[in-house]
Amino acid sequence: MQTNVYIDGFNFYYGRLKGTAYKWLDLERFCDQILPRNTVERIYYFTAKVDPRPHDLDQPARQLAYIRALATLPRVEVHFGNFLSSVTRQPLVESDPTDPRRWLRDPTGKPVPKLDETGKVVTDYILKTEEKGSDVNLAAYLLRDAYKGSCECAVIVSNDSDLLTPIQLAKTEGLTIGLIPPRKKGSVELKGLANFKADPRLHHLSTSQFPDTFADANGTIQKPSNW
Repeated sequence: MQTNVYIDGFNFYYGRLKGTAYKWLDLERFCDQILPRNTVERIYYFTAKVDPRPHDLDQPARQLAYIRALATLPRVEVHFGNFLSSVTRQPLVESDPTDPRRWLRDPTGKPVPKLDETGKVVTDYILKTEEKGSDVNLAAYLLRDAYKGSCECAVIVSNDSDLLTPIQLAKTEGLTIGLIPPRKKGSVELKGLANFKADPRLHHLSTSQFPDTFADANGTIQKPSNW
């Protein structure tokens, strides 16, 4: 089937790539390997430009190198959303005394709120940064392609259940829906809606890497040293 792939970049990164040695991923090779029975015609990659963080000043440079690498792939289109930052007051949670990096959960699995001496929930001001636009952009391109009949099959790379409605609408237009969930424990609703599912395995990632160094029209592209 003629297939378009729609990748939620941050969902894919945090669900499957973070903490691995496979971030330098050639999306064409990856999609061709994980979908061997499909003819992948177009790959849409939805992301947002990151800012330097105090603990990670090189984050934008690494992203820029990866975006340059993706630009060498003729079937890949990159579309940008943006980040919004705001200060908001939020309740704090009780940390695990055996591991301060974790928080306590009640028997139902919900985080345990931190209480003061009077039993009131403790709150504090936090800086909240949210990525905006990727899910909306993904939904818009999916529906555009469905209404235009641009492909026979649409494969979604995301665990975001906010995409349920646009996927349902695309399905009513006759599209076969595939799902590549970045996390094994992804949205049950998304899995139930898809006609088929393909789980990304380590060998799909390890054999789909860009060369450490290669060239584009502007010069040399170098894999980030800590990737």
